Amino acid sequence: MPDFKGTGVALVTPFDKDLNIDFNALERLVSHCIEGGVNYLVVMGTTAENPTLNPAEKDAVLKAVIEANANRVPVVYGIGGNNTQALLEELRNRDLSGVSAILSVSPYYNKPTQEGIYQHFKLLSEHSPLPIIIYNVPGRTGSNISANTTIRLARDFANIIAVKEASGDMDQVMKIINEAPKDFLVISGDDNLTLPMIALGGAGVISVSGQAFPVVFTEMVRKALAGDISGARPLHYRLYEITNMLFAEGNPGGVKAALDLQDLMEPYMRQPLWPISNGLRKDLENEMIKQGLL
Repeated sequence: MPDFKGTGVALVTPFDKDLNIDFNALERLVSHCIEGGVNYLVVMGTTAENPTLNPAEKDAVLKAVIEANANRVPVVYGIGGNNTQALLEELRNRDLSGVSAILSVSPYYNKPTQEGIYQHFKLLSEHSPLPIIIYNVPGRTGSNISANTTIRLARDFANIIAVKEASGDMDQVMKIINEAPKDFLVISGDDNLTLPMIALGGAGVISVSGQAFPVVFTEMVRKALAGDISGARPLHYRLYEITNMLFAEGNPGGVKAALDLQDLMEPYMRQPLWPISNGLRKDLENEMIKQGLL
C-alpha cells in the first residue's frame, strides 16, 4: 500500500477565460508540485471545484493528472457525497486505474447521525476496490464525525486507512491519534494546524497552500515528521499569514490567485465562486514578496 505520510496536495482545477478546463495549466501544476517535493496528489477534492464539473470533465481531469504524474507519486481521487447508493454506483463504474486511494467526505447537508455516518462508510468500505481516507470537515458538511465514530471505523475496516481531520478540534484529534489503531493515519485538513497536529502524532497533511508553495511547505512537514519541531517552526510561520490570506475570501480563490501570481495558471473559477478582491490580491502579493516567494 502506498505511504500517505507527508504532504498531499488537494489540486485546484485550472480554467481558462471561457471557463473550460485548462489542461496545459494542470500539467504545469502537477510538475510544480512534484518537483517541489509533495508526496501525493489529491484529485477532485473540494478545492477542485468538483460540484461544478460534470462526470466527463472529472474523468478528463483524473486522466490528465495521471498522465502528467507519470507514476512519480501516488494519486488519491475524491468520491464523496450525501447519496450513499450513488457513491456505490460510482465506485462500481468509474475507471480508477492509476489511483491509489479514495478520499471520501462525510455526507453533507442532510446531517446524518453518528450511526448513519458509520453505516455510510461501512458500505463504502465493503464496496471500494481501494483504500479509503475519510474526510471530516464540519464547516462544509454541517456535521462532525465524532472521534468515537472515526475510531470505530478505523478498528472495524482494514481498508479505511486514514482520516483527513479538518474539524479544528485538537481534543478530537488527540483522542483519535491516541485510541485508533497505530497504523491508522490522522492527516491534517487545516494547513495552519499541520505542525501542531504532527507534533501530537499526526501523519502529515492534505494541503491547499502546499500546491502554491510546495518547497517550503513540504520541508516544514518533513522536518516536523522527523521530530525537528524547532526547524519546522520558522517555515510554518513563513507561510502562516499567507495561508490566512488564501482562505480569507474562500477556497480556492486565494490559492488560485497565488498560483496566478507565479504565472502557473489564470485565477478563473466557475460560479457561484468568484475571484478574490483586488485588495486581498495585493496584500497576498506583498506578503509573498516579503517572504521571498515571488
